[in-house]
Amino acid sequence: MPSCVSSSLYKTVMRKHIISIITLVALVTAIPARAQYDEDTENGVVSLAGRKGFTFETRDGNFVFKPYLLMQASANFNYYDDEGLDAAYNQDNVANSGFAIPYAVLGFTGKAFKIVSYNLTLNAAASGGCLLQQAWADIVPKAEIGVRFGKFKTPFSHAYLTTLGETLFPSLPTSLTAPVIMPYSLNAVTPHIGTGFDLGVEAHGLVAKKFGYQVGIFNGTGASVNAATKTISDDWHIPSLLYATRLTFMPKGVMPATQGSPRNLNSDKMLIGLSASMNVESENESTNDFRLGAEFAWVKDRLYIGAETYYMHVGFTRRQKIDRSFEYWGGYVQAGYFVTDKIQPALRYDFMDRNGTDKNGMLNMPAVGVNYYINSLNLKLQAMYQYTGRTGHDRQMDRDEDNLGLSTHSGTVMVQYTF
Repeated sequence: MPSCVSSSLYKTVMRKHIISIITLVALVTAIPARAQYDEDTENGVVSLAGRKGFTFETRDGNFVFKPYLLMQASANFNYYDDEGLDAAYNQDNVANSGFAIPYAVLGFTGKAFKIVSYNLTLNAAASGGCLLQQAWADIVPKAEIGVRFGKFKTPFSHAYLTTLGETLFPSLPTSLTAPVIMPYSLNAVTPHIGTGFDLGVEAHGLVAKKFGYQVGIFNGTGASVNAATKTISDDWHIPSLLYATRLTFMPKGVMPATQGSPRNLNSDKMLIGLSASMNVESENESTNDFRLGAEFAWVKDRLYIGAETYYMHVGFTRRQKIDRSFEYWGGYVQAGYFVTDKIQPALRYDFMDRNGTDKNGMLNMPAVGVNYYINSLNLKLQAMYQYTGRTGHDRQMDRDEDNLGLSTHSGTVMVQYTF
């Protein structure tokens, strides 16, 4: 016993510790731990359906708590073209290569009062506002109506809305993630077609177990900003926010948020979706971005097929005095098939009109991959190769500009562990 602590104080401290231990034991007794959680509490990171782990639940089922983690480590190789530069510039053709940790996710999800779902996710591999990947609560008194608020995925694009640990390839389609090319320098970040995570509120529901809807309002600043920074639009005089909606039709019942899973090789689900959003300018030197999307996904036993096409209209604010607008579009089609219960080869063709419809030229980005699952250890191994081609450009300069920042040859090997 330390000399600075009196005997009576020491006994008091010990009594408090004993009481705390007894309380903890009583709590654990009241909340039995299960080895598996049968209900899929969708959190957008790792599907919980059929996954082993610890789940704590009260006997009446009103409260459920599930901790989880996802860790991805990858080896990357990227080769870039010379872009027409003279050899004297001594540019590096190989860059952004080596080892990386795209995600190191710690989080917990669960339910409360039977109608409230919640999720909190931290990505230790990120920084700044992206460190908080998700934080939301979802109140669903009926399947037909629910309200979700916090930070979560915006209702646009099947590729983004797929559970993170269940994607067919280790990287999303480039047509969603690459910034567009335009002949002006903006004060704001040059937009890309995908919208991803954001802060906001969303009404959603499932009607007749086939028709889904999502209607939401978000900041429009993306995953890197967790603060209220918006104002009133200078041009439209409405809040400068992201207004988004998505409608889906699932003729065979609810489509799981997966692109093929070895845990479910006897399923027949289909999804057809339409989405639209308007990101109203957030500052005087910015743009108003309108997006449209159409998506299709089908899981039939061992086969998965997915396809999307999307369009974005970019209009400058009046204060910038640029009497022009730009249209961009792109899409992809991909497929995977389990040749065995563990091996899933995959193909994807990704395309994008990155320099706008007012110029000729397209990017075409075929990719091939393979996934290997070790279900007993919750391990997933992924490998892919992607080639970025350019076609139809009028000038060599247009051709060189169109794939700025994009590697011509890209290879990735990634290992993923979930719990």
